Amino acid sequence: MSERVTVQPLETGAIWRVTFGVPPGNILDRATAHELAETFHEARKDPSVKAVCLEGAGEHFSYGASIQEHLPDDVALLLASMQQLVAAIIDSHLVVVSAVRGRCLGGGLEIAALGHRVVAARDATFAQPEIALGVFAPIGSIVLAPRIGQAAAEDLCLTGRTIDVDEAGRLGLVDEVATGDVMEAAVRWATVHCTPRSARSLRYAVQAVRAHLAARVHTELPDLTRLYLDGLMSTADAVEGVQAFLEKRPPVWSNE
Repeated sequence: MSERVTVQPLETGAIWRVTFGVPPGNILDRATAHELAETFHEARKDPSVKAVCLEGAGEHFSYGASIQEHLPDDVALLLASMQQLVAAIIDSHLVVVSAVRGRCLGGGLEIAALGHRVVAARDATFAQPEIALGVFAPIGSIVLAPRIGQAAAEDLCLTGRTIDVDEAGRLGLVDEVATGDVMEAAVRWATVHCTPRSARSLRYAVQAVRAHLAARVHTELPDLTRLYLDGLMSTADAVEGVQAFLEKRPPVWSNE
């Protein structure tokens, strides 16, 4: 479909295998987020699509949103593109299966966690590490709790720690650890559980079970984005954390 997103229709078009990003990190910059959002818009328009199986290209799911685009001149546009991507996934009303291998970090974790089912490889690791850069995760602050509970979501968002696939399974972040190819396992689940169903009925069912999450995304996420831009980004530490990461040095916090 584009240079950053490829689509392979399976099961006579009922399942879309969607691969995004540029290896090794499949960074979610504005361009990639926009093209992935457009893919979900196109899938929504096709009445035969029942499920999207989503993977990052190569050995990893995604290292997360672009750090370069977190600097003051670009961050508003980056947050807008990520917000539009989340809305496109939610509003597609399609079953989404996330196929995760390797690193699944930051914005990558936020997108993977939107999957109705998360299938992971044994080597998968997960983290919401924004706090280490002196920033926070607006999307993760909303989408993680419905999947893993408020306490676990707060733990990941406030510590930035990395968890392995076993802990992710215990938390409910991962539904299945694949013994073979992770995308094959994701497609197999979608084939068994989605292809026998009515595409129209599935979309209404997705809309129903995601009603509360959709409401939060559309009403609370803009508020958190304003908190990020008008509050956090007015502090010295938010800029220092991002610059330190880009310069490969420890941050020096002013705590102001």
